[in-house]
Amino acid sequence: MASYYILRALAGFFLKHKVLSIGTKYYPTNNMEREYVEMINYTQTMLLEIEKANITTGNIFENLVNEVGKENIPENRRFIEIKPAEDRVDEYALLSNIIMGSDRYLYVEVFNKGRIIQEFADIIKKENGSIVEQSSAEIVAKLLSKNDAIRVAIELIRVGGNKDISVRAAAGMTGAAAIERSINLNKQIGEVSGVGFTKLGGEFAVVFPSKFSKLKGEPAVYDNYLFVDVINSTKFIEENGRDHLVEIMNDIKGFIQKECKGKIEGYREGGDDLIANLPTKDLALKAGIDSAWHALNNGAKIRVGIGKSRREAGERAQMADDINFWNPSSLIIFDLADGIYGYFIPSEFARSIMDFAVHKKTKAFLIFVMVFIATFVGWNIGYWQFGLVAIFLAVLYAITT
Repeated sequence: MASYYILRALAGFFLKHKVLSIGTKYYPTNNMEREYVEMINYTQTMLLEIEKANITTGNIFENLVNEVGKENIPENRRFIEIKPAEDRVDEYALLSNIIMGSDRYLYVEVFNKGRIIQEFADIIKKENGSIVEQSSAEIVAKLLSKNDAIRVAIELIRVGGNKDISVRAAAGMTGAAAIERSINLNKQIGEVSGVGFTKLGGEFAVVFPSKFSKLKGEPAVYDNYLFVDVINSTKFIEENGRDHLVEIMNDIKGFIQKECKGKIEGYREGGDDLIANLPTKDLALKAGIDSAWHALNNGAKIRVGIGKSRREAGERAQMADDINFWNPSSLIIFDLADGIYGYFIPSEFARSIMDFAVHKKTKAFLIFVMVFIATFVGWNIGYWQFGLVAIFLAVLYAITT
């Protein structure tokens, strides 16, 4: 465990950015999750903190209003903190969101014995949601995203309020998580209409103590641009041929279109870059990580930027030029809250050094002692060349044993 923290510190020193994790502690439960976890651990993918997010309750509420849409949240709301957010980015939660996607479950419970559940179910279906379970007083539904779940919940609360029916709602990654969140909210505020959700490790709720009129806002829609650029493409073409570059780029293009539902907005056959617009940020992240791994398996490295505009995505991709050990490596840069983070994929040589440092401590110690003694003796007898010979022999020893 200590070696893991030392390795993170050393990697952060050379990269000049804090390394939040190397590999992942995510526990896979199915084949798809297992594939991602094994690849992240095999490539020793690092989560970097490029610009630290300022995580506060106020910022979380401001972000909620921007994401859901100001016109979709009535003025008589009350924003409450049930559990404070962690002032850090959890690599486990981030990877979970990328693998599992942005779909969220919505749990709705009616108080006052109101008979309105079927009307609620019809509203949810109209908003592209699907009903998972339904009883006379409860609904578990699945929505396209957390923002959609919150927006639909607010509409259900409005409809219920007009009939003097209190409505409890909560969003979660699973139906069970949404129900548990609703129970926690119930303990805090009683049978007052509101919707609970999580954000960055904290639990929050928007509560409505009084009725409000129909909202005029439309679902908020955001672009999620992905900029992909092959690093040192000229050298890659000289060594591997342009056809191999075209093959890699076409594979990436096809994956973005078919698996991530992305729209390619800028790509020239034979070129070394492309721009795509994806439905959600988690799909953009998934596309970026998978593209980097695919390129790596074919001998190429890419820089990826994700942003709300083409320019923002391109600028973030350019940031990768200044983040490397000694040679450029694949890097995916994106925003999280009001911070900027990145997935850095070390080169095979860098991974070998890290693996050697962590798993072969005894050998590393013997090499250090040998080089130190040879250099010390050489300087004292006037033959500094002994140090160079010792380094050469140490490297040879490390490679062959």
